[in-house]
Amino acid sequence: MKKFSYLLVLALCLGSYFSFSQNKKPLVVFVCGDHEYSGESTLPLLAKALETNYGFRTKILTSYPDQNAERDIPGLDALAEADLAVFFLRWRLLPADQVAKIEAYMKSGKPIMGFRTSTHSFNYPKGDPLEKFNGWAEQAFGAPPGWGGVSKHTHYGHNASTDASINPQAAKHPILTGVDPKFHVRSWLYRVLPDYPAKGTEWLLMGDAVDPDKPATTQPIAWTWKNQFDARVFFTTMGHPEDFAVEPFQRLIVNAIHWELGLKVPKKWPGKLEINVPYRGMVKSK
Repeated sequence: MKKFSYLLVLALCLGSYFSFSQNKKPLVVFVCGDHEYSGESTLPLLAKALETNYGFRTKILTSYPDQNAERDIPGLDALAEADLAVFFLRWRLLPADQVAKIEAYMKSGKPIMGFRTSTHSFNYPKGDPLEKFNGWAEQAFGAPPGWGGVSKHTHYGHNASTDASINPQAAKHPILTGVDPKFHVRSWLYRVLPDYPAKGTEWLLMGDAVDPDKPATTQPIAWTWKNQFDARVFFTTMGHPEDFAVEPFQRLIVNAIHWELGLKVPKKWPGKLEINVPYRGMVKSK
């Protein structure tokens, strides 16, 4: 009888343990809405790999009804439960209640990640009560605050592409585990220097423009930071859909997600992920 009682208690304890472990799987919330780069298609495939290979929970939030819809991303309440929020936005005009949920997440101090056009996530007109959020990327990611303007944030032409290389000073960073020292991506290089990334960022990857449309200089294309809300930050100016088919880029992002969550970066890599999304560019809604 005592043996049975012991086994029953052990079973109950183990059941509670596994239930607790299941509930504690990290939740990564992806927020998509970028007009051009098909984040609503590439990021769900990345999310599936995180679930299948690493046991994460994921949630995808997209602009409604399509990528061109600038005024609505349903489901942003999910950010309150997120362990990591990943943004791929471009020139949104979200209502104040939705922006408040994004701002609340940023100020929570939980880790935050951004891709490419998230440098110019919002595009409110001059005088709008939400105009200050046009510079949101500077606070969130240490990135240029919007496109053009005083930050001189621009690119080197749609026909260009980028040679990426590890910054030797950051070569031992966990995010770069297993990432090829040099690789090529389709993204045309973004100009962020000389004033950005923000002071205190650690530049992981540098990019050189291939076939630029104007004289180009080497630029940081992936960096980490701790923002003013004490959050771990990872940002990359890469994010063209064809970048997601490049294995070193895939590993960089998977590593960065683990690092941001305070988890050990996986030493073993399951192999190239099936993320094959063609470049759509700007298209009108049907």
